[in-house]
Amino acid sequence: MTNGKISSYRDLKVWQFAIELSVVCYEVTRTFPREEIYGMTSQIRRSSVSVAANIAEGYGRENRGSFAQFLKIAQGSLKELETHLIIAGRIGVLQASALDELLDQCDEIGKMLGSLIRSVQHRKADE
Repeated sequence: MTNGKISSYRDLKVWQFAIELSVVCYEVTRTFPREEIYGMTSQIRRSSVSVAANIAEGYGRENRGSFAQFLKIAQGSLKELETHLIIAGRIGVLQASALDELLDQCDEIGKMLGSLIRSVQHRKADE
């Protein structure tokens, strides 16, 4: 980022936070039972990666309408991730403390996505 200007999706704090969330999800799922490798482990990893990936893909479209749409898809992936995490907690493969931390991260990213969507849509309306 130069002079406070966003020059890449990598400059977006929400993308940076989403990457960190994905890394943490990979770390916590390493402790999941082996029989969950194609179940909860895969679902949590896939949906966590999807959040950051959709932010990046939308930014790369260089069209505000597309960017807003991909941000909404990222929001959907975030809600999917939250659901998988809650289920993992309920079935006992994810400790309550880890679940709480992950859900807090999800909440923060969700707020950031919501703000960014509103900002992108507002700028689109002004054009």
